[in-house]
Amino acid sequence: MKVVIFAGGLGSRISEESHLKPKPMIEIGGKPILWHIMKIYQSHGYTDFIVCLGYKGYIIKEYFANYFLHNADVTFDLANNQMEIHKANAENLKVTLVDTGLNTMTAGRLQKVKSYLEGEEEFMLTYGDGVSNVDITALVNFHRQHGKIATVTAIQPAGKFGVLETNSNEEVTGFVEKPNSGGAWINGGFFVLKSDVFKYLEGNMEDEMWEQKPMKGLTQDQELVAYHHHGFWKCMDILRDKVELEKMWITNPQWKKWN
Repeated sequence: MKVVIFAGGLGSRISEESHLKPKPMIEIGGKPILWHIMKIYQSHGYTDFIVCLGYKGYIIKEYFANYFLHNADVTFDLANNQMEIHKANAENLKVTLVDTGLNTMTAGRLQKVKSYLEGEEEFMLTYGDGVSNVDITALVNFHRQHGKIATVTAIQPAGKFGVLETNSNEEVTGFVEKPNSGGAWINGGFFVLKSDVFKYLEGNMEDEMWEQKPMKGLTQDQELVAYHHHGFWKCMDILRDKVELEKMWITNPQWKKWN
């Protein structure tokens, strides 16, 4: 099964980094978050990716074009214009990079990679800025059991602030560091979709968000089911999120399920 990743947005909320590179190329532990997302899927046996490019997409192309070289020990004989590879760390990944337009919205980006999914009965889709320890294998099994067109992973994000607990005398009795968001479930990405989803992506989708008309149409037709994930999930939305993920990578990278 192939995995589609949205990687074309401007990333304006993390402009401290995204003015130089596309958001999915911002590094966590020396590797782009896009790489971390691919490794999550790879750890469950999914290694075939289609990446929807847009803003500064050439940087993602250059990264994968030079991936082998960057992960190898090399001797350059400049006098004879020769290169010798001594040791290389190859990855079992197949990556198709598709230019889907600078200003195209997410529904339009998905529509534009349809031809690369021909013959696929189902595929996966996620965003290029979120990591999780979601059990991809269990997610796919859940999707196949209910038989609907689409499955979305529902998550409860941590709040941005700690919460004080007080008693009737207004005395502080406890403090909860960034509790979950009041029990609300939100779209956490990590979709599984049947190819029938493209019925909801007809016509000009350049200015349509995946989360709007297509997902609302699926909802109205009762073709969208939520897989509730109770574990770790984090989106790199702003610079503070990147800093937190960097700290986690050193101390406890909960999304890292590979060796």
